[in-house]
Amino acid sequence: MSEEKHIHDHDCDCGCEDDELETMTLTLDDDTEVECGILGVFDVDDKSYIALLPLEDETVLIYEYNENENGEVDLGLIEDDDVFEQVTNTFYELWDDGSEEEDEDE
Repeated sequence: MSEEKHIHDHDCDCGCEDDELETMTLTLDDDTEVECGILGVFDVDDKSYIALLPLEDETVLIYEYNENENGEVDLGLIEDDDVFEQVTNTFYELWDDGSEEEDEDE
């Protein structure tokens, strides 16, 4: 999992850095552990994806997301650039809808 794909650099007031995020620990191929806030899980073309925000970084990471019947989570790299673009576009659409709703609530 060392080949991370990044989306959404963090120079905005999007609320992604909220202290109330659930977290999970990523273990990379080199056994480095990265604590990440979970921004959300969403579906694109019958597959699930997860958006994560490393607590020590300001760049959102996105992975394919699978959960087995035992509740164990398996994350996979999105190796196809076209699929990655489609997934990131969906993330941005969902995020934009969410941030507009938050703006309306204020």
